[in-house]
Amino acid sequence: MAAAHANTGDTAWLLAATALVLLMTPGLALFYGGMVRTKSVLNMLMMSFVSIALVTVVWLAAGYSLAFGDDVAGGLIGGLDHAGMAGLGPDSLHGTVPTLLFATFQLTFAVITAALISGAIADRAKFGAWLVFVPVWTLLVYVPVAHWVWGPGGWILERLGALDFAGGLPVEITSGASGLALCLVLGPRLGFKKDAMRPHNLPMVMLGAGLLWFGWFGFNAGSALGANGLAAAAFLNTLAAGCTGLLGWLFVEQKRDGHPTTLGAASGAVAGLVAITPSCGTVSLLGALVVGLAAGVVCSYAVGWKFKLNYDDSLDVVGVHLVGGVIGTLLIGVFAVDGMTGGAQGLLYGGGLAQLGRQLVAVAVVAVYAFTVTYGIGRLLDAVIGLRADEDHEHTGLDLTVHAETAYDHGVLGHGAPVSAHSVVSAQKVKPQA
Repeated sequence: MAAAHANTGDTAWLLAATALVLLMTPGLALFYGGMVRTKSVLNMLMMSFVSIALVTVVWLAAGYSLAFGDDVAGGLIGGLDHAGMAGLGPDSLHGTVPTLLFATFQLTFAVITAALISGAIADRAKFGAWLVFVPVWTLLVYVPVAHWVWGPGGWILERLGALDFAGGLPVEITSGASGLALCLVLGPRLGFKKDAMRPHNLPMVMLGAGLLWFGWFGFNAGSALGANGLAAAAFLNTLAAGCTGLLGWLFVEQKRDGHPTTLGAASGAVAGLVAITPSCGTVSLLGALVVGLAAGVVCSYAVGWKFKLNYDDSLDVVGVHLVGGVIGTLLIGVFAVDGMTGGAQGLLYGGGLAQLGRQLVAVAVVAVYAFTVTYGIGRLLDAVIGLRADEDHEHTGLDLTVHAETAYDHGVLGHGAPVSAHSVVSAQKVKPQA
């Protein structure tokens, strides 16, 4: 029997998709960087960029094997047979693509999931604590959930029967629930609900959102793991949901506030993309349009919950990623079509409530697990090394006190004081804090 070979078309597409997904993390850095005040821009960029390095090392050492290795614990976790990528050579295949490529594609998902959490704790988290949190969180939260949903023998896919095409559960819901846990551990920013905390650079936000949208085609269509019709359907559904999410958010702003905003356009597009992530390969085009619209409308209200419930989710990770991920994952149970799912049907297509029930169980378990474990990690780190920056560092800004740099040098510090030799030296004399 001739040795199996990778399909060149599928491999070429997944190579491109992997690069697209990796681009999403720098895009996220710009998206978040534009949303914070000038005194924390570089810190936000660094939190995303350092996540690439940290998660990559963890993933290659053990993360991939635990997430996608053969199940060893009743659907809960994989084994360590492939720790350090052992046994995976250039000729190893995962379906029609090289296993090394599949592992790298999945790595880019793990990277951006960790980076997403940083938006919930902007302006006030110790950078050194973040360096510890990311690898620990990746191993204890992301890796197990990825195995449950996508790994061989994972209980959510193979036993429960819940569907998640591209990451509503392990990416969106885990990052959102984890962001909520961390912002509760940290407490609100100085001046929360009192001071104006407007985005300092909306063009940067729009650029970041554009890069995210561009990369999302690799994220979603790449999850078909081949250059085929399913990838094309996921691609189109991704575009459609991003558009209706944008329009839905702007509609709410116009009716509620009297004006559509650039921040609303960027946030609405991202909300639609978040919601279509789990469902892009399971719903029809009509379903995708509705999923995106629902996310745009609901998330535009959800981002305001933090002011009523008094949790400071700085950049709306909860309102967009947790809420959007829940919407998209649950609506699979309504709009799933058997022509794309291999048999599962949503409520509107004759499937009754069964699939919706499966999706609900998966959402609840993943959200509770991610929140609980992350809260525990946060409390432990806070007790051992401290999670929150000192008050004077937070007031001055983490760019100067942590990185000894400023994003802009045109006459104004992030907290509004004129730049002078004395002001910069004074800020930098604050005891450095990792």
